[in-house]
Amino acid sequence: MTPRRIVFVVFDGFQPLDLTGPHEVFHSAGDYVCEIVATRAGPVRSVSGLLVHAVHGVADLDPAGTDTLVVVGGRGVDHAREDAALVAWIAAAAAGARRVASVCSGVFLLAAAGLLDGRRVTTHWAREEQLAREHPEARVDCDPIFVRDGRVWTSAGVTSGMDLALALVEDDLGRDVAHAVARRLVLFLRRPGGQSQFSVALWSRQPATDPVRAAVGAIHADPGARHDIAALATHAGLSPRHLQRRFTAELGVPPAAYVERVRVEAARRALTEGDEPVEAIARHCGFATAETLRRTFHRRLGVAPSDYRARFRSTTGLTGVHDSSEEDASEEGENV
Repeated sequence: MTPRRIVFVVFDGFQPLDLTGPHEVFHSAGDYVCEIVATRAGPVRSVSGLLVHAVHGVADLDPAGTDTLVVVGGRGVDHAREDAALVAWIAAAAAGARRVASVCSGVFLLAAAGLLDGRRVTTHWAREEQLAREHPEARVDCDPIFVRDGRVWTSAGVTSGMDLALALVEDDLGRDVAHAVARRLVLFLRRPGGQSQFSVALWSRQPATDPVRAAVGAIHADPGARHDIAALATHAGLSPRHLQRRFTAELGVPPAAYVERVRVEAARRALTEGDEPVEAIARHCGFATAETLRRTFHRRLGVAPSDYRARFRSTTGLTGVHDSSEEDASEEGENV
């Protein structure tokens, strides 16, 4: 079988793990030929100073024949998306490619090339608001580690590129090959949870004033308690109307949306770490009924609570240890 051609797009200021992580996954799987293209052939400096040699420049590499196009991210992406030659080459390569993928903020280059219209996509949680604001044509969902929408695959930050690459390998070569690669590289074949598993504090700004800080603290202290605007205003010592304005201004989301996110995260932890029935978890986490929890999970995560538990629960009950008999390849995850 002819090896599949993977073409990575890099630029000055790229994130090196966005390139080297997926590259190692494809190399370990075999059946792939990996190439690197940049605006010009030669050394390309990453954000950390690591130099990578791009054999090809966009002027000398025919975009035809690309099986999978992978666009990396990094701080330099904002400058790169102003590079007309690079963006045009990405658009041309994507037109004939079987698949198009981005790692982290590389999604902004896909957007610049006009590849996100109507697509559900993800990126690093820190870029969520910017992506949604600048590209309303895309449906931005920054909880998943990676998202597949047709032939367009997008992933979250840094090491999630390896999760994405493993999924692409599994799509091409089957679960056994992907599992063998994951074992070799000491990775999860299916990393538990989404980006919000890395702490609620990451997906929202931090409160700037004591009254809002008090309201946020009350929510986290007991997600299942009553947290309507009147109750939160009592904690904050403000009028409900004043708190609504200040909370939204400081955290970027209104109180009700913040409460729901905290409750969803609490339910996710309960589902994966314990044996309580779904009905009991719904009550303890503030959803009142299992049906309300089910609807919220479907809306936010695209899966039922029972299915989420079946897929992600740890049979050991120990934080940070994942059962190797099911879907992972080791008992160690990566730092994100």
